[in-house]
Amino acid sequence: MNTLAYHLLLILCVAVEIWGQIIGVQDLTYVGAIAALGVIGVDRLLLRADRYEEFVEAGEER
Repeated sequence: MNTLAYHLLLILCVAVEIWGQIIGVQDLTYVGAIAALGVIGVDRLLLRADRYEEFVEAGEER
């Protein structure tokens, strides 16, 4: 996930949370928070997979 997509998704999640607060729908706030945690989790997993792939490639070259 590139940096632009990551930040845009987080901004969207925060906007959903704020909109939920403005209109007074607590469930919408929860959905935005859970979605933000999901975006962060997926980004961390993809970053870890990329690092592992680089580690494996470096091991094969030796």
